[in-house]
Amino acid sequence: MKASEPPAAPRPAGTPEDRRRRRTRQTRAALATAALELILERGLAATTVEAIAERVDITRRTFSRHFTGKEDAALDFVRGDGDRINALLRTRPAGEPPLLAYRRAVREWLADRDDPAWHVRPRIRGLLALVDREPALFAAYERIRVDAQEESIRIIADRLGSDDVRDIRPAVVVGAAAGVLTAALRVWARRTDGDTSDASAAADLAALVERSYDALIGEAAAADSPGTTEE
Repeated sequence: MKASEPPAAPRPAGTPEDRRRRRTRQTRAALATAALELILERGLAATTVEAIAERVDITRRTFSRHFTGKEDAALDFVRGDGDRINALLRTRPAGEPPLLAYRRAVREWLADRDDPAWHVRPRIRGLLALVDREPALFAAYERIRVDAQEESIRIIADRLGSDDVRDIRPAVVVGAAAGVLTAALRVWARRTDGDTSDASAAADLAALVERSYDALIGEAAAADSPGTTEE
């Protein structure tokens, strides 16, 4: 562009590029839903990438542009929720203690009724329970979870004005905060009693997460009390 030329105007909403991005998101979401449904219907071993692609009416090659495998597709909600928690963590007030900031980011994520957390949508509880029984799903779950936590560590380090490699505090905070959330989710996924409606599941999970964070704080306070001795 010549110096005398004005800068290019921003693309208006609804341009071909916007439509391509929207179609890409829709295809990815459809693949994730198909993978989840087929794995729950047929089991992990009996579900193929070809079957997932066929249900969405796309090619195997197109599937591979979005996901590395069927486990990655079925667990895309884990990645999406990790991204949402980190986005909320970035917006927390600068003066808020890191552990509290993470807890409140999680609370805000769980309270969003316009875009509910994937965990409280239909059939997700069954998939989370299956993660415990299928090594391949568990490995994919852990990989996605670790990637999200690495990003959380970088965000906390920025909040503290420190180096996420040399300063142990960001990793400790995220390890504790994310560990509490993971523990609560695993307990929640194993529950089969009571009302299983979406609204009930959302309230149940949110309450369990809050109790879990309270338990962490209580244990930390007990460990710091003057009467506590180390063996």
